[in-house]
Amino acid sequence: MNNQPDEKGFYGVFGGAYIPEILHGNVESLKKAFYAAREDESFQKEYAYLLKQYVGRPSPLYYAGRLSQTYGARIYLKREDLNHTGSHKINNALGQILLAKRMGKTRIIAETGAGQHGVATATACALMGLECVVFMGKTDVERQFLNVQKMRMLGARVEPVTSGNMTLKDATNEAIRYWCSNPDTFYIIGSTVGPHPYPEMVGYFQSVISEEIKWQLEEQTGRSYPDILIACVGGGSNAMGTYYHYIDDPRVKIISAEAGGKGVDTGETAATMHVGTPGIIHGFKTLLMQDHDGQITEPYSISAGLDYPGVGPAHAHFYQTGRASVHAITDAEAMTAAFELTRLEGIIPAIESAHALAVLKKESFGAGDLVVLTVSGRGDKDMDTLINY
Repeated sequence: MNNQPDEKGFYGVFGGAYIPEILHGNVESLKKAFYAAREDESFQKEYAYLLKQYVGRPSPLYYAGRLSQTYGARIYLKREDLNHTGSHKINNALGQILLAKRMGKTRIIAETGAGQHGVATATACALMGLECVVFMGKTDVERQFLNVQKMRMLGARVEPVTSGNMTLKDATNEAIRYWCSNPDTFYIIGSTVGPHPYPEMVGYFQSVISEEIKWQLEEQTGRSYPDILIACVGGGSNAMGTYYHYIDDPRVKIISAEAGGKGVDTGETAATMHVGTPGIIHGFKTLLMQDHDGQITEPYSISAGLDYPGVGPAHAHFYQTGRASVHAITDAEAMTAAFELTRLEGIIPAIESAHALAVLKKESFGAGDLVVLTVSGRGDKDMDTLINY
């Protein structure tokens, strides 16, 4: 089992690059630039500098005492919510913006659901003085209006997308369409999805999460690995970052939380791994929510960031091979978990992260179990949804 795909970008049977001819050159030059940058000391130095001095890394690994008491395990929270811009998304946006600069690109496009990747990309573009266009479903523009305002303030052009159910899938469709017509642009994909090398590249830029967990755990507990790792999965970037250095470690149990919506059997769900079948979306093969004719069925989740009909190919592979067990968390379970963390630890999580927290009620732990759970983002952007709930 490996966190790296094969040379064609496949994790087992999932992944690859299913792209139109017009994008072939783009994707090939991106691949070349990424592999070269990964080996380049000056690139690594600049990236590490930004993560430390701009993002504020390392993010804390916090022992959640009252949460631990409640669930009878030693629970540590990886606080990605404390990064600049409020989530893990900035780790990847900065890595890719440095690549874009290296490749001489001047216009950046991105897709966003919850708006955190859009804000992170707009922030990186402001930092580097580059033009930025962000595609966002009209539904998400309305439910994540604070993030839209932030993106505009940072100088990005936000393009509301009105096709489909006007959420993340549709924003991604539109971004890819734009990319095909403007192949000179650099497309910063926000999750471990899309054609190869994107899933590998985003996973690599997020791997700083598990890299830090290793030494932070060692420092606090005297050992570098947890018994259990928990993260939420939409496309899967915070989860991939959390699992990255532990995929090959059989001592570590991996548990993912996906968005069950109103329930796996209700037809209003985004539980891709539970209800999906193999198919192709946005340039890669994965488990996909689709009907018998292969038409994509609309996902639903209270969380804009998990509202996607597919899942990163690595996660589909981990699920199919049994490396990760996956819980489909309903809206109600996630909201209960969000309020619980707020009351017990004084931390208001993003609704995406609350799905991971809801796993605690689904599992039984031994008193000595060392659990690391990634809080991928903070709840500021979700205050309206939380209050209305």
